[in-house]
Amino acid sequence: MNAKEKAKRTGILFIALFIIGGIVLMYRGNDAIVLGAEVKEGILTAEQIKMSFDSVSGRLIKEAVKEGDYVKKGDVIMELDATDTELAMAKLKAQIAQMDAQINAAAVSQDISFMKVDTDESQNYRQIDSQEAAVAAANATYKNAQIDYNRKVTLLNAGAISKSQLDDAQMALNVAAANVAQQNELLRKLTSATNGSAGDVIAQAKASAGNMSNDIEALKQQREALAVQLKELEVAKDRLTLRAPEDGKILKVLAKEGEMIAPSTPVVLLESSRSYYDIYISEKQAKNLAEGDTITGTTVAGNKEVTGTIRLLTQAPGFADLKQSREKGQADLTAFQVRIYVNPEDGILPGMTIGVKDSEFAKR
Repeated sequence: MNAKEKAKRTGILFIALFIIGGIVLMYRGNDAIVLGAEVKEGILTAEQIKMSFDSVSGRLIKEAVKEGDYVKKGDVIMELDATDTELAMAKLKAQIAQMDAQINAAAVSQDISFMKVDTDESQNYRQIDSQEAAVAAANATYKNAQIDYNRKVTLLNAGAISKSQLDDAQMALNVAAANVAQQNELLRKLTSATNGSAGDVIAQAKASAGNMSNDIEALKQQREALAVQLKELEVAKDRLTLRAPEDGKILKVLAKEGEMIAPSTPVVLLESSRSYYDIYISEKQAKNLAEGDTITGTTVAGNKEVTGTIRLLTQAPGFADLKQSREKGQADLTAFQVRIYVNPEDGILPGMTIGVKDSEFAKR
């Protein structure tokens, strides 16, 4: 067989194989979903977190990490300048201290007002008690003068005393009667004052002292508003320090010291310790699975078993159907996507290929 004939046969053989392969692919399908359902392998992918400063802005003054560093949850990543926030906090603290002094002063003033009202009221009642005693003494004096006058009238009639002595007794009786009237008038005035205009003054003083409680409450509410503002500044200051939300690896630092950082702008890309891989399975295999089930995969490199948990079990997207390039029409509806999260293990790195054997579906 000459070289020309040999080359011809080889070409025919390649053409035949090409045609047969095309026919097989045409009937089996050749999109990513079908191939994934057959192979049942996925690339281990680590979730990535775009870290940013929450609702605060400022100049970046500290960059505590560099690309490739491993960080723990709570580690400081970056810090913004807190000078303005600290000054505002100091100003609010001074205002709160001033408000506390005003509240204390108002409370002391109210106590003094109540004490003064009580003192005035007590003095009025003591004056009334004293005047009642004076009235009683005046009545006793008048009664004695009356007895003395009556006795001297009898003695005068008997000729035992002179007329001048009776006149003296009459004078004493009149003076005693006048004193009784005077003391009663004083008692009436004191009683009327306590129950009348003076009583109204005391009542008004009590109401005024009681109304100071409203002023004190208003001051307390103003202080509470200042305390809320201070709390907001404390939260804002805490947000000026960016901390790692979880354990992971710094993939990229997007901001440098000295730059102005805008709110919610990504500054660091963190690779999380949470990793997953996707596989595609048939409808018959999917019916035996449920989200939350444990499934075991095997790394292609090293043949190491990896235990994972199914977090997502859903109908696979029909990539080829969307492009209207599949000959099998709605065949993608029979494929299901399974997302499996794995626990961190030594020797298991993002980027590795993990496969799941058919036995994992058959034993369920």
